[in-house]
Amino acid sequence: MRESEIIELFLKHLRKQGDLPLGDDAGAIRLGDEWLVATNDMLVRKTDVPDIMTPEQVGFKAVTMNVSDVAAMGARPIGFLFSLGVPADVEGSYLEGIAEGIGKALEFYNVPVISADTNEADDLIIDGIALGKTRKLLTRSGAGAGELVCVTGDIGRALAGLLAWKRNLEISERTKKALYEKLLEPRARVEEGVELSGVASAAVDISDGLSKELHLLAEMSGVGIEVDAEKLPIRREVFEAAELLGVDPVEIALASGEEFEIVFTVPERVLKGLKIDCTAIGRTFEGSGVYITTGEKRQEMPLLGWEHLEKGVKGKYRTLFR
Repeated sequence: MRESEIIELFLKHLRKQGDLPLGDDAGAIRLGDEWLVATNDMLVRKTDVPDIMTPEQVGFKAVTMNVSDVAAMGARPIGFLFSLGVPADVEGSYLEGIAEGIGKALEFYNVPVISADTNEADDLIIDGIALGKTRKLLTRSGAGAGELVCVTGDIGRALAGLLAWKRNLEISERTKKALYEKLLEPRARVEEGVELSGVASAAVDISDGLSKELHLLAEMSGVGIEVDAEKLPIRREVFEAAELLGVDPVEIALASGEEFEIVFTVPERVLKGLKIDCTAIGRTFEGSGVYITTGEKRQEMPLLGWEHLEKGVKGKYRTLFR
């Protein structure tokens, strides 16, 4: 069964839920005039850790991927918990590196660890939980027609870096450094999420690919989305790698997962007042579906992105991503 099918199976039985129904980056319970936001995200070495990633980077990423979900809900993280599954053959020095990475991430995000557990497992697993709080939730279902669709930072470097490594591309050290920065040391957009709380209408973090997140946002908000390919914030290093790979850099940007940028919608009047690094890439409209325009050509956006328990990425990156 695919990940999405397993989720649907369990949702049929998990009827007692929090004040915010399941389906967003995180769940939430109302406490007075604030929301307690909670998420859990699991890192498994086999599927989530390239061989070039150091144990310190593994530990840091385990915190980042959870904090990013909280940030996408407009909440400031206030605590981190984790369970550690350890195979019998793992070296103590590797575990110490992970511990160091987790510690550095807690300092970076200014989040205390409040509980942890350890058990034996067949693969290295870090199952994290992040808590946060906010006065106004950001969800995937709040977008209205006629709003701008925006994204923080830039997109595409994570997948471009992974493909460059897997294909052993001959690229400059400058290009490799830029791509590997996003692949190996991504950072959650905490301050951006906090600022967007109260002004953005909907948001989701890019963990499974921009294309997949846009389809989720459109479906859950009941709107259509149109994106201008020329406005996507793609750095030149992605174009360099794409040329060597013989693939479209736009498709790399749409499929690239674990970017941990935030995709959000806002009324146009709000954008000028935002003090964050973001780019308007499209608009919402009354209707349904997700479309992308390249030059004068408008077409349905292919559903590209990561899904666990499926052999690779939907679309042409099925064999490239693994």
